[in-house]
Amino acid sequence: MAEGSKIRVLIADDSAFMRKVLLSILSADPQIDVVGEARDGVEAVSQSESLRPDVITMDINMPHMDGLRATEVIMSTKPRPVVVVSSESRDGAEVTLKALELGAIDFVTKPSSGIDLDMNTVREELVRKVKVASKVRVVRTAARIAMSAHRPAEPAMPFPAPQRDNGVSMSSGTDAQKPGGKFPIVVLVASTGGPATLMQLMPLFPKNFPGSVLIVQHMPGSYTSQFSEQLAGVSSIRISEATPGEIVQSGSAYVCPGSHHLRLSTTGRITLDDGPRINGYRPCADVTLEAVAAYAGPMAVSVVLTGMGNDGSRGVRAIKGANGHVIAQDEASCIIFGMPAEAIRTGSVDQVVSLDQVYPAIEKRVLYVLGAARVGAL
Repeated sequence: MAEGSKIRVLIADDSAFMRKVLLSILSADPQIDVVGEARDGVEAVSQSESLRPDVITMDINMPHMDGLRATEVIMSTKPRPVVVVSSESRDGAEVTLKALELGAIDFVTKPSSGIDLDMNTVREELVRKVKVASKVRVVRTAARIAMSAHRPAEPAMPFPAPQRDNGVSMSSGTDAQKPGGKFPIVVLVASTGGPATLMQLMPLFPKNFPGSVLIVQHMPGSYTSQFSEQLAGVSSIRISEATPGEIVQSGSAYVCPGSHHLRLSTTGRITLDDGPRINGYRPCADVTLEAVAAYAGPMAVSVVLTGMGNDGSRGVRAIKGANGHVIAQDEASCIIFGMPAEAIRTGSVDQVVSLDQVYPAIEKRVLYVLGAARVGAL
């Protein structure tokens, strides 16, 4: 999109009513110009090629070709930024997350009452996400993600079988309650572009990963349960949505519910807080990072992935202050370089790496801290 020009948007929705509502919302913004409307996925693909819009708003349930297939075709041929506009039902969550895996940039949930005129309640979110999407450098992602989605990748270097030091297993979940028995805690934080990024990253963790992984992804609470299931379906490490009171275990990953903030207690138990947004975020990555810094100290590893905003920038300072390790995804591999850039600005980031180097960087740090712990250097 040329500097100073309007954002050219294509609306794809089979409902004439919804197209009218979306047109009204988007056209009211002086920075947006709706250049076309598609009634199904076939028209969406065709008009994407002919009109070359800056952003496409994509419905999922459409005749002839649904929005999921249309997104896949667009993102694997002549990619354009896609913002999915979908239902917040469980089925809607599943296909929306699949669209994000295939390269869609973000999503907006329709009001639960269907043909509700109150679509205006999401006006601000829709306009904001369209503007963000217009700035994204899209690449052909769908074909690559589809090929790898059901084939968990092998880690760069498999971990040895769990060892015992002074009778304490380094991989037992109950070690979190034993003095000196703590293990590495990795915190992955992400926002815009995070679902597709995490779907590529999590299959790299082996099932015997000698640490715990906490995932803080900005996402509505109605989506994170389904998201954790989809991550689990492509990964070797155990993945589940976090529940209050459970003790974190090595070889397990926990997705923070989108409706809560996640902390760790002094005994390694997960606590969930459904209080108000913190600095505009819920879940707030800063909250989790600060809690993990206090709990795990030098065994804490923070990874700031793609996303809009500055969540995590305060938390990485806490990780670094506790002698933990901080990794940020680089600009070239990010969909949105907002959160990693803000983390880097703090001066607390130890490594800036491409997405394909994130897991090797985690693995190297985990092996280092485990070795240091065994010889009493931590």
